Amino acid sequence: MILGGDLGGTKTLLALAERVGGRPRIVREQRFDSRAHADFADILGDFLAGQPVAAAAFGLAGPTDGRSARLTYLPWHLDAAALAQRFGLGHVLLANDFAAAAHGLDLLEPDHLHTLQAGRPLAAAPRIIVGAGTGLGVAGLIDVHGRTTVVPGEGGHVGFAPQSVEQLVLWQHLFAIHGRVTSEDVVSGPGLGRIHAFLNGEEQTPETIGTAALAGNAAARRTVDLWLAAYGAFAGDLALQWLARGGVFIAGGIAAKLLPALSAQPFLDAFNAKREHWHLAESMPVRLVTEERLGLLGALALAARQAS
Repeated sequence: MILGGDLGGTKTLLALAERVGGRPRIVREQRFDSRAHADFADILGDFLAGQPVAAAAFGLAGPTDGRSARLTYLPWHLDAAALAQRFGLGHVLLANDFAAAAHGLDLLEPDHLHTLQAGRPLAAAPRIIVGAGTGLGVAGLIDVHGRTTVVPGEGGHVGFAPQSVEQLVLWQHLFAIHGRVTSEDVVSGPGLGRIHAFLNGEEQTPETIGTAALAGNAAARRTVDLWLAAYGAFAGDLALQWLARGGVFIAGGIAAKLLPALSAQPFLDAFNAKREHWHLAESMPVRLVTEERLGLLGALALAARQAS
């Protein structure tokens, strides 16, 4: 039996799986409210209940060296050796959550991918995955002699680059409050709330804003359109940096809930607005991942490698 986990600032997903034909087959999974627990070990103990595990991998929202980590938005400290000893686990690997998500891309079913821009994909070209949730996650995938290598990163913490006068005023507004403004300050769930407060004078939860936008509320729709434009510009900049002709994958719950129902045009217009390189941006496939368990699937894929 192998164990995978996707640990975020809002939710934690855990699953036990068997390896069938080299792929994990989930036999039990559970969702936890991360903020309701002071320590990850409490969640893990409840979930395992003494179940022996050959190998485990946990994707978490924060930087890690594979052996220890602190989550960016939770007071959780994870130590791989301590978890292995306490719960009788075999191999334990800690990974950045979007590095784990990248490992899950090849496990997705076709109906979990929604094409936003077909582009002109190139085989073996770099791919990137980016997702806005509690934070803003980024990872790259490159082909090295026929084998995929995942490159983790903390790209969400680069500086926010305004692409319009309205976004410049937003930057000034946030700078007056926070000082340095990162892309994550804008392109994330909390960022959606900040944009709504900037435009409408009151902050609301991402869920409330999204629901109102889907219902046709004009103020919420304006908020979402500005958020999507900032998101698209950020993703397009990353795509140029990586020359991601293999594809750009948009993960994270907010976009997955909004984009299938609302127009993706603000996102795509900003993604492709790359001046002399607009034709290059338009050649890059852009796909929306609608599988909420992508990070969990990737963690299980990593655990399966550990058990091999």
